[in-house]
Order: sequence, then structure tokens, then C-alpha cells
Amino acid sequence: MTDQDILRIAMEQSAEDMGCKADDFLKSENVTVPFRLGENARKYLGEPITAMLVSYGNNIVAASSEEVAETVSEYIGRYEFYHCFETPNMHWLSERLEKMGHKICIMAEFYLPDIKKIPDIDTDFELRILEQKDFEELYLPEWSNALCESRKSLDVLGVGAYAGKKLVGLAGCSADCDAMWQIGVDVLPEYRRKSIASALTSRLAKEIIAREKVPFYCSAWSNIRSVRNAVKSGFIPAWVEMIVKPTGIVDERNKAVLSREPSI
Repeated sequence: MTDQDILRIAMEQSAEDMGCKADDFLKSENVTVPFRLGENARKYLGEPITAMLVSYGNNIVAASSEEVAETVSEYIGRYEFYHCFETPNMHWLSERLEKMGHKICIMAEFYLPDIKKIPDIDTDFELRILEQKDFEELYLPEWSNALCESRKSLDVLGVGAYAGKKLVGLAGCSADCDAMWQIGVDVLPEYRRKSIASALTSRLAKEIIAREKVPFYCSAWSNIRSVRNAVKSGFIPAWVEMIVKPTGIVDERNKAVLSREPSI
């Protein structure tokens, strides 16, 4: 598997996720299509989705419902494509979407491995390959990035870092789609800044590739710690996404997050 193979697989998956063609991401001009969630879309991309804007660094491919298609098309035509994923320009889109009952819900940056540069990172801790059967007792808050309790069936492979018998770090991957497995990683606070996260991430990436799947990694732009881990582990930025959902769903997500946070 080459870097070109990996990028092509990712573009094909993005096309399946939104209803366009993989070659649309290589065009120099923006592309708009009706939104369609494919049968083999990433499993966490649940409908309803009002619009999805994706860029692999060449243009924007925007898939949207008929209701907001004209607004989204006008928006991506107003600014240089990469400026559509930042403020203050996003306020133009947000204000118009809210009047129609929709809000920007999710924005994220995704990373793919530079296959020849995935390092072997030394660590003082023992690394162990873990399989699905090993996760049953690990669905705990401290491992909530590495594993997903609501989608246990998708957690297929992991690497744990151990200090003796104690699990101090965990990288897990979710089989979010047929060809691509997403990596998440957690390290106990008292064991951070010891290269555990990068040792786990790079090792898991190699294990995924050995199984002929494409590892990918997702982070918010503002999560500098996570971004640094991606880069140190041999991953490079590949694409960005913006997802729009109905206002009610966005508000419910916010309420759920607030309910988990301690009051000030």
C-alpha cells in the first residue's frame, strides 16, 4: 500500500459519505452535489445531515439538502476555499442557516499516515496488542477516546501500554467503514509527556496497515496536544470537514455535553 493508494481510498470513502465522486476532490473548482449518505458510509455519520463540506486541499466539495443548497453554493463561491472553514467568514453561513433551522455542528481535521515515515517510538513501557475480547473491562471514562461504549462492535484492535500490570495508555481503532479504521488514544494524566501516546499510535497504525486497512486520525484544530501526537506518529493532514445538522439536534448535543461537565 502506497501513500497514493491511501489517499485514493480516503477520497473514495468521503465520496461514499456524501454522494459525490472521488475525482471531485481533485478538481480546481468547487463542486456541489445533493447530499446522499451511501450504504457504506462511515457508521457514525447518522442522518439527518443538512450539509457536508469537505476539502482535500484543492477545492470544496459541498453536498447539501435542497433546502440549503443555494445558500451553501453561494457561500463556497464567496471566499477562497480554505477560508470557508474559518471565522469570520463562517458567520455569514451560520446566520443564514439558523434562519432556516440549521446550525454548523461538527468541524474537524483528519490525518492519514505517511506510510514511509511511521516511526518506531521507544518507550519505557510494555506495549501489548489487544483484540476485541480484551476490551470488555476497559469501557471506562479514562479510555473514552480509544474505545466507544455505544459502538463496541466496531472496536476491533488496540495497543496498550503497561507499567507492570497497570494499563497506563491505550490506543484503539474503530472499524468505521470497510477500508478505514479510525485511531483514538488515551494516556493516564500522571503518565503523559513520556511519548506513550505516540508510541501507541504509531504501533497501532502499523498493525492496521498489516491488516490491509487504512488508519486515520481525527482532531479538532484547537487540540494541539492531539495534533502533535498525530504528526509525531507519522500522520499528516489530509482533509477537513464541516457538517451542518438541524438546530434541534445540535442543541441536544450541546445539552448532553453540558450535562457531563461539572458546574462552576
